[in-house]
Amino acid sequence: MKSNKYVLKALDAYPYNLEEASESLEYALSYDREDTTALCLMGRMHGEIFKDFEASKEYFLEALAVNVHAIEIYPHYINVLIWNEDYTDAEKFIDFALGVKGTDKSWLLYRKASLYEQVKKLKKAMKMIQKAKAIAHNTNIIECLNTLEERIKTKTSGKKSGKKDKKEKSAA
Repeated sequence: MKSNKYVLKALDAYPYNLEEASESLEYALSYDREDTTALCLMGRMHGEIFKDFEASKEYFLEALAVNVHAIEIYPHYINVLIWNEDYTDAEKFIDFALGVKGTDKSWLLYRKASLYEQVKKLKKAMKMIQKAKAIAHNTNIIECLNTLEERIKTKTSGKKSGKKDKKEKSAA
């Protein structure tokens, strides 16, 4: 297929040569409007580079409509949902993705923990971190989980010390 040639060019150019990546994606999509890889990369470009999260979501949804099991789309779509503060949609999609064979469950749980951190559900975030650590199988995700865990512990210890300060002030 001719579209594959252009998709490969776009993948090679992204994110270092955006003009070439964009041009190659336009060619790829003109040959095959349902190419999930091209749609995914177009969604990434709109989300990661242009910060046009609505356009980005449209490309991802179009790709998922073609193939809901195109798991290479999931991490990028989840990131855009979280960046756009579509927390309910992000949580639902993560829950869906956890049930799909071949997905990186530890990464999905990590993103769910990050989502909970953003909405200030820190206890839930810690539970997700523990679940993710139990199934994590690579050093990178374990390091990310440890960093997230430390950050949340810092936030929760700050809350506890804040309560002590209030008690001390009222006693004085």
